[in-house]
Amino acid sequence: MIQDDGFRIRRRGFLRFATVSGLTVAVASATGSGAALADTEAKDAKRRARYQPNAPQVQTFYRVNRYPTKG
Repeated sequence: MIQDDGFRIRRRGFLRFATVSGLTVAVASATGSGAALADTEAKDAKRRARYQPNAPQVQTFYRVNRYPTKG
């Protein structure tokens, strides 16, 4: 029990408040950010090919993963 100038908060009440306020913040942040980012690309940009097998980053990834493992 916490006492401060006659104001009392019991443990269960505090935990209930902390849980409800935490859930409220989580729900508000999840719904707010997802709606804003839904349609940022045009239809043509969504359908374009993104994977470039001959890109230098892809070639480096596969070359490095062919290295022998220490063991």
